Amino acid sequence: MYRGAVVGLGGIARNAHLPGFARDPQVSARFRIVATVDGAPGVSPVSGVPHVERLRDLREAADGPIDFVDICTPTASHLELVLWALEQGYHVMCEKPVALTRAEAVRIRDAARDAACVVMPCHQYRYNPVWLKIREWLHSGVIGRWHLAEFHVYRLMADKGTGTTSTPWRGLAEHSRGGVLLDHGTHLIYQMLDAAGIPDGVRAWTGQLRHTDYDVEDSAQLLFEYKGRLGVMFLTWAARHRENRVRFVGDHGAIEWVGGVLRLEHDGESSSYDYSAELDKSSYPGWFAGLFRAFADAMDAGTTEPHLRDIENVAVVLESAYRSAATGCRIATL
Repeated sequence: MYRGAVVGLGGIARNAHLPGFARDPQVSARFRIVATVDGAPGVSPVSGVPHVERLRDLREAADGPIDFVDICTPTASHLELVLWALEQGYHVMCEKPVALTRAEAVRIRDAARDAACVVMPCHQYRYNPVWLKIREWLHSGVIGRWHLAEFHVYRLMADKGTGTTSTPWRGLAEHSRGGVLLDHGTHLIYQMLDAAGIPDGVRAWTGQLRHTDYDVEDSAQLLFEYKGRLGVMFLTWAARHRENRVRFVGDHGAIEWVGGVLRLEHDGESSSYDYSAELDKSSYPGWFAGLFRAFADAMDAGTTEPHLRDIENVAVVLESAYRSAATGCRIATL
């Protein structure tokens, strides 16, 4: 049984992390949340869990040992909190993105190695049932060698979370450190890396199309350049409706995911699968449960390096993309 504390009690903690720890029997048998930390005004404690406003009061509130912390705060605080937790000797689960540059990832890597602790990023889209099926098809070669991947995400605005201000914290660099590329784009980046690895180079554009009250980009486009294949991403908070689209095109067919429907075309024959129920927001805690089971396995085995590489690879692409957008140039990643 791993005893942990949740740091930050915003929407992602209340709607996904805490239910993810509680609802799956395999997870609840391995984890116990013994404290929460959040000093923001008006924060409501979680029923039955001791709550403090300051990190320095955490040990006393936990009334016993702490094995890990689960960081659910805005992005600007991630690096500082991860390094603090490692100094205490805690394992770390941290909301994405954990690091935004290679240098930040190296600092985390060195601290994690010194502490012999696991740092796992919240890359929960890996446990999305549609993405699991797409990865299965890609790895088994159902569509042959794929050469084109396309990811499109349309949203009306940045997620407001539990905030009450007119401009969401994700739209303010002071808290978010970046816009839609960093926020939702992180999920697409690690999915692209799972499918094809680090690209040879990245080209990117970022801009503001609609939300002038934001001081970060509300739209972004990326090209992932590989030998003999290409990945394309477009993300926006400036759409008129919410939609997700993913497509892989190969020598013998194509995989397409639009909304809640997954389609497979293979040598002229097509089949479709309805995942609408599995993709409803009420199912998100189940994705986190898969992530938490992997976290427990990593702590059991002391497996640190794959997750540190995961953090660094995403950081390299994010850093390269923002450099490309700023300079208008292709950025080599290798």
